[in-house]
Amino acid sequence: MLVGFIIKNVEVGMPTGSCLCGGVKFTVEGQLAPIQICHCVQCRKAQGTALVTNIPVEETAFKIQSGNEQLAFFESSPGKKRYFCKNCGSPIYSQTVKVPGVVRIRAGLLDGELETRAEKHFYVSDKANWFEMYDTLPKMTQGADSPEADPQFEL
Repeated sequence: MLVGFIIKNVEVGMPTGSCLCGGVKFTVEGQLAPIQICHCVQCRKAQGTALVTNIPVEETAFKIQSGNEQLAFFESSPGKKRYFCKNCGSPIYSQTVKVPGVVRIRAGLLDGELETRAEKHFYVSDKANWFEMYDTLPKMTQGADSPEADPQFEL
């Protein structure tokens, strides 16, 4: 069970994804939780963009189908690992000891159309000053695993 998240009933097939070079391929078993939009400085620096779109999934549901030997990680802060393809540099997922048993895959790596949608912005206090948010999604100053976040809110 995803700690801190209520997964909405989203009927989907088994989502598949891969990195830019196709060297790392993965599947996700079961339902996808809604997308988290993160504006924290670490995510922006790691991805080289204004924000990151993450989907939290149970670690046991995330399966590397090929290219496991292509995966490397960087520990960006104590207990936070960011996994990427050694060949093309694509960020694949991250994992933190703050949320055991959960990985956050990068939504842009998934193939085809997704049934899930973005539902919240996180770390908007760290948002790049050159990026404007025009949507009406809820905006939180901290992360999904912070005391600010109600552990039973829907993501």
